[in-house]
Amino acid sequence: MAAEPIVVIRELTKSYLQGDLNVTALNGVSLDIQPGEFVVLMGPSGSGKSTLLHIIAGIDRPTSGSAMIQGINIANLNESQLADWRNQNVGFVFQSFNLIPVLTAAENVELPLLLTDLSSAERRKQVATALELVGLADRGHHRPDQMSGGQQQRVAIARALVTDPALIVADEPTGNLDAKSAGDVLAILQSLSRDAGKTVIMVTHDPKSAAYGSRSLHLEKGEITA
Repeated sequence: MAAEPIVVIRELTKSYLQGDLNVTALNGVSLDIQPGEFVVLMGPSGSGKSTLLHIIAGIDRPTSGSAMIQGINIANLNESQLADWRNQNVGFVFQSFNLIPVLTAAENVELPLLLTDLSSAERRKQVATALELVGLADRGHHRPDQMSGGQQQRVAIARALVTDPALIVADEPTGNLDAKSAGDVLAILQSLSRDAGKTVIMVTHDPKSAAYGSRSLHLEKGEITA
């Protein structure tokens, strides 16, 4: 029996005012994403791919249509409920690593857990597991300025993983990395999907990066074209 989709998008639209101009970022987008898929969103700048990612992740709200994530229409949640839902269900990886410079790698990874009821010992255990998954078990005591860009992005992935979310969203996660570091990061995301059953949704411009995904969707002018 086939699993229920983790993401069900129907007739999703998003428009906003830019000065006096009404801009349509998404225009009637519908799609399903299955648990464990690694879906890549591609398209030119302004095509709506980051807007779609942000709505799925609960960072932005649609103008109309529905975004059902794990059976919940997140557009119906208030801001407090949405913040709780994001912290429990979504891990975020961005182009900029967004690490706090004065904290160690382990302390940065621990941050999302401070919003949970876990004890200090339980938090330390989950942090250690997350750092081990990204190959940085020996770097937990290093601050960001003591690590390479690729290592910092792997810390960011560990932070995204530490709450054990079902969904990981990545917006141009290799944009600031050299080719070797980019390959390492993409291999981790691929492994999380293939081996750990995480659903990964990634925005990228790069066809080489897209090749790591299990499926690619192309957006043009707010619509899925392929």
